[in-house]
Order: sequence, then C-alpha cells, then structure tokens
Amino acid sequence: MQLPFPLVEEPDEASREKGRKLFAGNNSEFLKGVVAMSGLPEADRIEVCFAGRSNVGKSTLINALTGRTRLARASNTPGRTQEINYFTLADSHYLVDLPGYGYANAPLPVIEKWQKLLKQYLSGRATLRRAFVLVDARHGIKSVDEEIMSLLDSSAVTFQVVLTKADKVKEKDRAKVMDQVREKLSKHPAAFPELVLTSSEKGDGIATLRAIIAGLV
Repeated sequence: MQLPFPLVEEPDEASREKGRKLFAGNNSEFLKGVVAMSGLPEADRIEVCFAGRSNVGKSTLINALTGRTRLARASNTPGRTQEINYFTLADSHYLVDLPGYGYANAPLPVIEKWQKLLKQYLSGRATLRRAFVLVDARHGIKSVDEEIMSLLDSSAVTFQVVLTKADKVKEKDRAKVMDQVREKLSKHPAAFPELVLTSSEKGDGIATLRAIIAGLV
C-alpha cells in the first residue's frame, strides 16, 4: 500500500528540461524587499513563496535553485529578516522569500506587524500558485510550522513540504521523521500530497523542485 504523502517521483526528461531552462543562465535577480502590502509588485506573473522557520535553509535553497550563490542572503541573526523579499525569475515568475519564523530576534510589536503582513499577503495574492514550506529533515514538523500551515489552510493556499538538509540525517532516522511529517500533514487540507526531499549542499532534489515550479500555471 502506498504511504500517504509519498516522495515526489523524479521528473521525466521533458519536465526536467523545462525546469532547467526556467532557472538557467542567471535568470534571477533581487527585485525588492516589501514591508507593506502597498509595496508589492504588480501581480502580473506566477509566483511561488518559500516559508520556513529560522535557519531551515531557505536562502541556501533559493540560491541552489537559481544557481546564484549570493542571491538570497542568509542572516547570522535568526529571525532578523522581516521583509517579504521578491526575486524575478526570467520574465514569467516571482520567487518570494518570506521572513523566517520561530525564534525571531525582534521586539514584539515588530513581530506582530510582520505576522499581520504575512497573513495579508497569503490571503490576498491572486497570482500565488504554491507555497513551499521548508522543514528540516533532521527535526520534522514543529509547532511553529503548524501555525504557518494552519494559516495556509485558512487562506486556501496550496502548500508543499520541502524537507531540507537531507544529507545531514541517517537513513534510519529519516524514516522516523518522514512518519512524523506525514502524520502532521494529514490534518492540513491545503497540503499538497507529495513531499520533496532536498539537499542544497549535495544538489539532491533541486532539479525536481525546479521542474515542479516550471510546471505550475
């Protein structure tokens, strides 16, 4: 019997090539950091967003996808980034880096302001095709992850879990984490029914994720 939330299958050659072309040749540039809904760029293209708790490897994954080592900059201070960062991808897509959540090193009023912006963005962006929720493959889904997943449920935004740092966990330990992730996701109606396993350091899953993004319409 197939497990719920299986790992996504490897893309076929055509899908892989479509993904490669979309991300090829320095196609991505930083556009702007947004601190209010009025600052969002025009909703004139498909966009996907990346969410995850602080230090889950969001910036590293975006850099691996785009082939740009310093496109998305990781902060040494967890939770410091409180902007929604927009990157262009060719002339057809936006990649959106959401603020890391969890143990934000910021005053409470600042955190509340940015949580409000996040809710407004997720519920009001018609061109948002999918949210990718990054989960550390060593630790599984935590309560702060479930908060963002519940927000995505209520906003009717389809989200797909991307497990990061897969190279840092042993096979036997990974199976336990995968069981925990599947059990947690079963409670979230907006969860896309396939998981993506990645290692930005090794390149695992990068071509698959590119193909997924290129296939969204």
